[in-house]
Amino acid sequence: MNIDKEINARGLNCPLPLMKTKKTLKEMGSGQVLRVIATDSGSMPDILELVTETGHTMLDQQHVGNEYIHTIRCK
Repeated sequence: MNIDKEINARGLNCPLPLMKTKKTLKEMGSGQVLRVIATDSGSMPDILELVTETGHTMLDQQHVGNEYIHTIRCK
């Protein structure tokens, strides 16, 4: 899968990973793919809710070690 943009949100606490994701999604074009890497466990439900509410597509969410990886396709 081709990743068009990646956000490094490691070490940032809520709500910063969510805010960075929201801002970046607004800047991206339709069909582009965003990957967000965070260390805040709250990013899992928060980013999923954002994606669902805004009509984007959550392609994948993973918990690997101490990282939470979100892959999103822009609407």
